[in-house]
Amino acid sequence: MNLPSQPDREFEQRLASPLLEVLIRAGLILAMVLLCYRVFSPFLILMTWALILAVTLYPLHQSLAGRIGGKQGLAATLLVIIGVALIVAPTAMLMSSLGDSVYQLVNDVQNNSLKIPAPRPGVEEWPVVGKQIHEVWAKAHADLPALAQSMQPKIGELAKTALGFVASIGGGLLQFLAALIIAGILMAFGQSGGRGSRAISARIAGAARGGELVKLSTATIRAVAQGVIGVAFIQAIIVGLALLAAGVPWAGALAVVVLVLGIAQVPALIVTLPAIIYLWSSGDYSNAAAIAYTVILLVSGMADNVLKPLMLGRGVDAPMPVILLGALGGMATAGILGMFVGATLLALGYQLFMGWVATNSEAGQVRAESEAPPAS
Repeated sequence: MNLPSQPDREFEQRLASPLLEVLIRAGLILAMVLLCYRVFSPFLILMTWALILAVTLYPLHQSLAGRIGGKQGLAATLLVIIGVALIVAPTAMLMSSLGDSVYQLVNDVQNNSLKIPAPRPGVEEWPVVGKQIHEVWAKAHADLPALAQSMQPKIGELAKTALGFVASIGGGLLQFLAALIIAGILMAFGQSGGRGSRAISARIAGAARGGELVKLSTATIRAVAQGVIGVAFIQAIIVGLALLAAGVPWAGALAVVVLVLGIAQVPALIVTLPAIIYLWSSGDYSNAAAIAYTVILLVSGMADNVLKPLMLGRGVDAPMPVILLGALGGMATAGILGMFVGATLLALGYQLFMGWVATNSEAGQVRAESEAPPAS
């Protein structure tokens, strides 16, 4: 029986000791990372939104700071106050108007004073849904309380869904306001934060590539944000013109609401669908006019689905399809926040991959030149 020699045992001990030390250190680092993530995870979405807002608004912040003597903190405070005012004022107007409308509707139903006009001629001839709409409309005109009583379970479910939707919008707006305030703090310390991000990126990707990746990340976030804001402005103009053409009251105020909703990535159909209901219930439009305005308002309310692919990714050092796929895939995976994260990750991945390809190509070219026979 052969026993290991003394040198072999010493070699194993020398090998095992550093390996054990590396494993212990790796385990401790992993445990620390997991604990830090667990502590930070409740604020992850909020801080990601704050970082996106800070990166997006930082050029505007620097421009404002340059006009007030380079005061970074004051510029951030002014920017946050303006942003909060632009969000809170239209939202308060919309909520007040919606509350008054719901209160009036409840009173009319309780007092049995809500009158539904008779169905329009020709409604029954509409394709697919004409007979069903005409039947329900006629019942509502003849005896609204009886119809409401027969449909009470469905109305209850619809009311719960509507309340949940309104609550989710309110929670999203509150989170957005909190993220805007935190973004103001980040912008106030933007210069030191920029140096830190470049140092981290250089440590991960190397000094040559680190600065490029930071620039690409900030450019992608700003391009997606500018695309979202640009789409919101265009959609607000389209919806406002459609509302003006249809003669809907408060068309200008509703267009401002569409703008705010578009920036917050809330569907503009919240505004256009009640406008369509107004067109059909007011009795002031012919069937042809009501159908035409309904189509226009539906198309304008969904115009962002066409405009986003056209405007996302402009001015980024990555192909537009890469940014578009990242934004759409991220949005399908993680909602509005995923749109920014997905576009940024796919742009970084594309640049890293193309850099790797270019490096291998250059290495192959150098190798081929070195192996080529000398010219005679």
